[in-house]
Amino acid sequence: MEIKFTSFWRYTCSAISILLMALSIGVIAVQGLNWGQDFTGGIVSEIRLDKHIDESTLRTTLKQNSGSEVSLIATGEPQRWVLRYPVTVAKNVQLPELSKQLDIRIEILNTSIVGPQVGQELAEQGGLAVLIAIMCILGYLSFRFEWRLASGALFALIHDVVFVVAFFALTQMEFNLTVLAAVLAILGYSLNDSIIIADRIRELLIRKPDVPLAEINNMAVMATFSRTMVTSGTTLMTVAALWIMGGEPLQGFSIAMFIGVLTGTFSSIAVGTSLPEWLGLTSLHYQFTPLVKDI
Repeated sequence: MEIKFTSFWRYTCSAISILLMALSIGVIAVQGLNWGQDFTGGIVSEIRLDKHIDESTLRTTLKQNSGSEVSLIATGEPQRWVLRYPVTVAKNVQLPELSKQLDIRIEILNTSIVGPQVGQELAEQGGLAVLIAIMCILGYLSFRFEWRLASGALFALIHDVVFVVAFFALTQMEFNLTVLAAVLAILGYSLNDSIIIADRIRELLIRKPDVPLAEINNMAVMATFSRTMVTSGTTLMTVAALWIMGGEPLQGFSIAMFIGVLTGTFSSIAVGTSLPEWLGLTSLHYQFTPLVKDI
């Protein structure tokens, strides 16, 4: 009874995941991404203030002056800030006016312009980095596991990335280089989770060839469940602390990682185990395959 209950929930969660993944792809296609200045280009100015100003006050005043959101990044030196804003609102960012409103003296240390061409190159290089990462993972999974078992882990990876990208498309939060770095980190995290479970499935298929695959999958999930929950829980606590204490510059990274860890845990247990079962994986596919032990 317990095995059927576990299988039922795996199948149900997998069906929900596929439905949500289809909706996510639709959201990405319709909404598109709100590309950050790393990709679209903009102006970067480094300034120094002559006295302490609260970050929220400075950010609010900048937004009122420019009419749009200006990225404000603190540096290691006190009262030294980096401003990032689009070229289209450059004329609205009046630092002398800001100086009068806040009753401070603003010293402009340097200003640089990131052109659209540079942003386009960053977008292409970022997409290429994700593609290369996926291809390397595909090669590793093909070498490590039988293709039906490897397909579950690969689909779980794609599932996690689509969910994260769809969230940013739905909320229209800025998609910048830090978010792209989070996507690459999610690929590695989800892959590690999927390999742990897939390795246990392969081991059980070799040791217990007469046991049905549904039961093998349930046994593998239960054997790795505590390890998965502890790893995911500690990672989520770390990411949550980064989200709360990291401020706006790390907000996109933290949110992407938080969603990626949740969906990565979910997909590794549900999607990563159910797909090989639907593709007809049996113990015969590992009948003559020696068990590869990790060093």
